[in-house]
Amino acid sequence: MKKYNLLFVIFLFSFFAKAQTSNSFLLNLYGGYAFQDKVEYDNSYAYVEDGFEYGIGLEYFFIDNSSVELKYNRLDTKLPLYGPLGTQLNAGDDKGALNYILLDYAHYFDIGSNVMPYLGAGAGITILETPQSGNETYFAWEIKGGVKIKTSSPFSINLNAYLQSMSAAVGTSYYWTYYGPVGVTDFVATYQFGLGATLSYDFSK
Repeated sequence: MKKYNLLFVIFLFSFFAKAQTSNSFLLNLYGGYAFQDKVEYDNSYAYVEDGFEYGIGLEYFFIDNSSVELKYNRLDTKLPLYGPLGTQLNAGDDKGALNYILLDYAHYFDIGSNVMPYLGAGAGITILETPQSGNETYFAWEIKGGVKIKTSSPFSINLNAYLQSMSAAVGTSYYWTYYGPVGVTDFVATYQFGLGATLSYDFSK
């Protein structure tokens, strides 16, 4: 009798572990921790310090197990800038924030259980807030991966790792060529690795 009960439980568990079907619409709440990154300039350097990142997103499955998502994430952090001698140039005035607005694509791999691995990538903009320069907008992108843990209810949890990047023009370098001096725009980029969790609510259930 115990064996039949166990088979029934397994069958019931498998029944609820369906693929993420098309036309599903999800609300995602994000929380994570982004690690520090160092940014090198010609004669100086800066840090985007580690901190808690949070946000919200709307995800739509246009086919089974594939989705697009528009999301907003914010990282409140410190942005210390150091000169050539290692002296902080903005001491006491280094608080800032990164606001990511991204359009992501993700594909979930149905392995026949309530745990679905996934990979994704996205692009958009970052609004950088600093006390010295106000708000500046830059190009941003991210790649991500993790597992989605589904339940029989509308709620699910995603455990994920991600890499986010922001690129900014910081000046112009000049090079002497056969045709004379040529100016080339200099770019710097941040690369922040993070670990997080996402609570999702599926409106189609």
